[in-house]
Amino acid sequence: MSRDSGLSSAEAAPYEARTVWILLASVFLIATCGLIYELIAGTLASYLLGDSVTQFSTVIGVYLFAMGVGSWLSKYVTQKLALVFVQVEIMIGLVGGCSAALLFMMFESVTTFRVLLYSLVMMTGILAGLEIPLLLRLLKDRIEFKDLVARVLSLDYVGALLASLLFPLLLVPHLGLMRSSFLFGFLNALVGLGALMLLRREIAWWKGLLVEAVVVLGILLSGFVYAERLMEWSEERWYAGEKVIFSKPSAYQRMVLTRSQDDLRLYLNGNLQFSSRDEYRYHESLVHPAMVRMPERGLHVLILGGGDGLALREVLKHERVEKVTLVDLDPAMTELFSTHPLLTSLNKGAMKSGKVTVKNADAFTWVDEATEKYDGAIIDFPDPSSFSLGKLYTETFYRRLAKVLTPDAVVAVQTTSPMFARRSFWCVDGTMRACGFETLPYHAYVPSFGEWGFILASKGQRREVSPLPLPEGLKFLTEEGFGLMKHFPPDMARVETEVNKLNNQVLVRMFEGEWGRYAN
Repeated sequence: MSRDSGLSSAEAAPYEARTVWILLASVFLIATCGLIYELIAGTLASYLLGDSVTQFSTVIGVYLFAMGVGSWLSKYVTQKLALVFVQVEIMIGLVGGCSAALLFMMFESVTTFRVLLYSLVMMTGILAGLEIPLLLRLLKDRIEFKDLVARVLSLDYVGALLASLLFPLLLVPHLGLMRSSFLFGFLNALVGLGALMLLRREIAWWKGLLVEAVVVLGILLSGFVYAERLMEWSEERWYAGEKVIFSKPSAYQRMVLTRSQDDLRLYLNGNLQFSSRDEYRYHESLVHPAMVRMPERGLHVLILGGGDGLALREVLKHERVEKVTLVDLDPAMTELFSTHPLLTSLNKGAMKSGKVTVKNADAFTWVDEATEKYDGAIIDFPDPSSFSLGKLYTETFYRRLAKVLTPDAVVAVQTTSPMFARRSFWCVDGTMRACGFETLPYHAYVPSFGEWGFILASKGQRREVSPLPLPEGLKFLTEEGFGLMKHFPPDMARVETEVNKLNNQVLVRMFEGEWGRYAN
């Protein structure tokens, strides 16, 4: 007879073999789900809080610590192993599966978002830490110990590999964080339901657990089906007074377009990128001071970042431009601004110009591998709010950039706010000067952002003498006005800072500290 007195000896062997096979298969799903929860929490934290390295590091650390706590607590489970295992699977499915939705919906409602974030990470981690020890104990009398450990750990690691591949390649770009969270919560709860049906002869009151499992599966399935509505509801709360007209995650960021009367706005990971009411002030200030100082010959211009095509729109106003190469990391971004009617109207269809070649690549490596020479560069990267962005403001990057420029080329760089992030602004200027560039800092007032900073740079002497005329029809920039933009009052005047190097990225910490004063 088996341990289950309801089975005869003839029935016991097939039952045990089926139990072993299904429980081992569950290890694979458990490992995949566990890592997905960890990746979702880290990604969501970096979306909402910035600084991806810090967020991922702390989330992973807390999650692994919590798993250790869960493993330690498993020793106190001395009876009813099957019941506890099933309950853990149902609970981790519910908590892990609903975590992304809860974090998105509560982001604007709680004053201590990090407490909520790390509480959910701790709960999920503790439950995940209980899973494998309980499974090992359920299987220890069914498989020889050395085979048991080898099989369980190998399946655990293979499941983790699958999760790490699925997450960036399929889940984030096609399902998004919220729907992925519900999906893997559903799979986790399904493991619990499967284990319950398999081990029900060893579980008293198993029908009550069955009802619980079905209810949780129903909640998670409903969440998966209505994830986009939940996301829209969350975003409507974030962007109060603005109607969300487009929202989509890509492999790199979440893109949201809002509209309020005649104002069209783009947000990336919750951060405002432009407002159609005043973006012309920013883009005219970024582009034209450099363009009129570039050589008088036919130009080949490099744009780094600027996947919205708005800087490109301004570049194409100069008739001597023959070719433009635009390098932007996110193909979803360049596709959106090449096809969406409201956006192509805003950028005047610049992305479809026959003069333009779009490259979807990481500018840091692309510049290092580029072989062509450019007469000028317009650099329109997001602010250095993370180490992945901060590398684009380092000494290493600017030295690479210099190699693809002609001797008389001119560069323009967006450089955050000299008012709100004064040291960060001058850090970029100092870093470029350390690379041999001659720099000319200036600033402009953009109502949506406040005072905003830019840097003109050249490999030789500054091209301030006899710039070419500005193109006709500009709404903001004038030659007279540019003269005033070069003046910095005392509260924005130059301060000495460290050079931003790739191995220290002082700029990222500096930027976070300065802008953090205004965010809190």
